Amino acid sequence: MASYSFTTCVLFLFFLHLSCFLNNLNAKHSIATSHKHQNRHKHTHNPPINPRLYRAFLALQAWKHVIYSDPNNFTANWVGPSVCNYTGVYCAPSPDDPKVTVVAGIDLNFGDIAGFLPNEIGLLSDLALLHLNSNRFCGIIPMTFSNLTLLYELDLSNNRFVGPFPLVVLSLPMLNYLDIRYNEFEGPLPPQLFNKTFDAIFLNNNRFTSSIPPNFGQSSASVLVFANNKFGGCLPESIVNFANTLEELVLINTSLSGCLPQQVGFLYKLRVLDVSFNNIVGPIPYSLAGLSHLEQLNLGHNMMSGIVPMGVCELPNLANFTFSYNFFCEEEGICQNLTSKRIVFDDRRNCLPDKPLQRSQKECKAKLEHPVDCAELCCLVGGSGNNATSGSVAIPPAAIPAAMPVSAPLLAPSYP
Repeated sequence: MASYSFTTCVLFLFFLHLSCFLNNLNAKHSIATSHKHQNRHKHTHNPPINPRLYRAFLALQAWKHVIYSDPNNFTANWVGPSVCNYTGVYCAPSPDDPKVTVVAGIDLNFGDIAGFLPNEIGLLSDLALLHLNSNRFCGIIPMTFSNLTLLYELDLSNNRFVGPFPLVVLSLPMLNYLDIRYNEFEGPLPPQLFNKTFDAIFLNNNRFTSSIPPNFGQSSASVLVFANNKFGGCLPESIVNFANTLEELVLINTSLSGCLPQQVGFLYKLRVLDVSFNNIVGPIPYSLAGLSHLEQLNLGHNMMSGIVPMGVCELPNLANFTFSYNFFCEEEGICQNLTSKRIVFDDRRNCLPDKPLQRSQKECKAKLEHPVDCAELCCLVGGSGNNATSGSVAIPPAAIPAAMPVSAPLLAPSYP
């Protein structure tokens, strides 16, 4: 009996010791496992609950890595997943689910930032507004822009982008405002540009060449600024298709030739018309007398001739009328005294009798001996210079003397 009690006691002590050993082993395993998980958490970034903000985080971090100069520290706080706190980044409720916050806008205007746009920018698929005005971004526009299907405003102006017209922007179904002025884009304009329902198109101060496409006017834009490019050719008669929308047409220094088509006078909403510093010939179309909303009219530095019609000078809202550096020989009625209507005007360097600062008789005689008949002046399909593409080129019925040198440098347009 004593032997049985001793054996029972030994077994009890053995199992007690084994139980303590196993518990201790399990405790060590749990601690080791916990440490592994903690270390894993330290070295990885779990995606936030909102996957759309996480994609924006990935895009913005990729963009930051290809920014080589940021003198104003716009992107200094682009750190961590809280993208809605980044400078220049604006979040808003998603249109398809107001409970979900998304990156809806990026505004880095006047940042003087140097770098380029990475392919990852296509991850910002919730963007409605992208403003990069006045920076030093360079390179081409990535094709991943096609993912920005909600983009409404795109402003890439005053940068160093290059290449042909960025066709990818024409695939954006919601785009309404396009501003790519003051860059280094080159080549012809794609005809499909004018099949889009843009409200404003700014293309000025690039290197675009060839003629304005013949389908010009099929857009519904209210503002067109194409100044300081080398399009050449005539202004297409299809301009009349802008009649219900166009308010500003700025074609300064675009190498336009031929006559102004009568259809310009049918743009009844027009407030600004500037075709200065071109090679336009012929008279001022009488149809311009119907532009009752017109405030600014600039025909300066062309080769136009004939009469300055009274109907234009009597326009009720006209405040600024420039027709200097042409070959006009007569001013009708009130056109001789525009000061009485408080209209700011410039009539220098024409062939107007009894007016100061006019051209010499020799210059005027050489021009007036070869009058232009716009009915006979054909605009044929063709190109300009070495950049022959579809478009129009003025073919005059008689030789026309070259334009006189301008006395002032070409000015960049002052329009917004």
